[in-house]
Order: sequence, then structure tokens, then C-alpha cells
Amino acid sequence: MAKKKIAWVTDSTAYISKELAENPDVYVLPLGIIFDNEVFEDGVDLSVQELYTRIRNDKEVPKTSQPSVGKFAELYEKLKEEYEHAIAVHISSKLSGTLDSSTSGKNMAEFNVEVVDSLSMSHAITSLIYKGIELADKGMSATEVADRLRETAKRGENYILLGNLDQFYKGGRMSGTQYLLGNILKIKPIIRINTNGEFELFERVRSEKKAITRMIDLLKNSYEKNTIHQVQIMHGNVFDKAAELKELIQVQFPDLDIFIGEISSTIAVHAGEGTLAILWHNE
Repeated sequence: MAKKKIAWVTDSTAYISKELAENPDVYVLPLGIIFDNEVFEDGVDLSVQELYTRIRNDKEVPKTSQPSVGKFAELYEKLKEEYEHAIAVHISSKLSGTLDSSTSGKNMAEFNVEVVDSLSMSHAITSLIYKGIELADKGMSATEVADRLRETAKRGENYILLGNLDQFYKGGRMSGTQYLLGNILKIKPIIRINTNGEFELFERVRSEKKAITRMIDLLKNSYEKNTIHQVQIMHGNVFDKAAELKELIQVQFPDLDIFIGEISSTIAVHAGEGTLAILWHNE
């Protein structure tokens, strides 16, 4: 029996749409979420709603852990029996060791895997996978597809309003000075993942309303200079706010495709309930 051409591998920080979940060639390895001595697999035995409830009730900020090298090796050993190649698209290597685990796992399995650093997370990964599937369907080789995805990843933009500064700070993602400014002065920081794949404080804004206006202005600046096929609005259990943001964007860009989705449990551990983000790729 002939092997299938390409398997697609990602991690649970990606937004796993119904279409991707039902695609037999897409494989997702979950990150771990750790409460004291309990370890849960993101999206498998701990839902986002269960995570929020536990954080609210226990007042405990859990930790996250990347999938082990062994789990990746096990997956790649299985895939090399069925596929010629795999393309693995993961959360930024500056935010998690997941990509390194994936690379070590493919080396252990001695399988042809192109590992792609998304330089981001969430729906930015999802968009790259969709693009990769489209390019592969047009006849591109796995190497050509992966190279194109690496270039596309560099053109991503994202702006994030954190739902919980405490969680972001305790997770080691924010300096003490930035944390104190946000709490004492009630400044609403706009965070982004920069072109190196690292979190950075992009701008300090006085209110959430002004922050949202600023984010739409940033989208407008990119829209006027580039081709943008879709904007994704990702949220942490605040669908109503996401829907309001969508309406504000539609007023200025009536022809723009706008998607709303929820952040994964792993991202919610650090960003917190109430998080609101917009992201897109500049073509």
C-alpha cells in the first residue's frame, strides 16, 4: 500500500477547528497543565471552562509543560509507517520548548519531518496549517511548503489585551515594573509577539476602550499596505467582547473576513480569562 504524502502535526496551543479535528492527516499533541501534583492534558482531560473554574475557586495559577520528546518520537514512529513526510507547525520556540521536543523526537524516529516555528501561537498556527494544506494540494513538496510557511510566519501580526496581569506575571512573561504599572496606574498594556517570536510590551493605554481603538488603527495601517485575507479575534471566555470588536472592525472593513475563536487552555493559563486578541498575516 502506497504511503500518503504529508502528515500535519501541531500542538494544543493552536486553535483546532472542527475541520482540522476531523482531518485524518492532522495530529495534535497536547501540552500539559499542572496544578500542584496533578497533570492534565490540554483539551483532552481539562477543558477551558474547567480551567477557569479551578483558577477562580482555588486562586492557584497552574504551570504548563511541553509534550515530551518521547511522545513526539512515538508519534513520528507511527507516522513514518503511513506517510512519506510530516510538517510540524508549533508555538514559537521563544515561548515554549515544544518545537525543540518535536525536533528531537523526529531525529529519534529518523523520520522526514519539516519542523516550522510559527513565531506565534493560537490561530496563527492554524492559518499556517491551512495554507500548508492548500499548497500541498497544489503539488508542492513538503520542503517547499515548509519554506513557504516559514516566510509567511514572519509576516504575522498580533495584538493582545491580557485578561489577567497576575497570571502573566507569575508565569514569568512580564517584568515586575510592567506588572506594577499595570496594577497601580490601571494602565491597559497592549502585548504582542514580535517578529522574533517573543512577548513584548507594545504600548501602554489608559483604558480598554482606547486599547481596542488602537488595535483597530494598527489593523488599518496594515490593511492599507498589505493584502489581508482574514482577521482572527481570539478571546478568553468573553465572546460578547469579541463580537463587539468584530462589529467595530466590520464598520471600517466591510469586506474583510473576520473569525472569532477561543484561546486554548494552555494559553489561558498565562493570559487569563478576559483576554482579547486580534491577529492576521500580511500577504
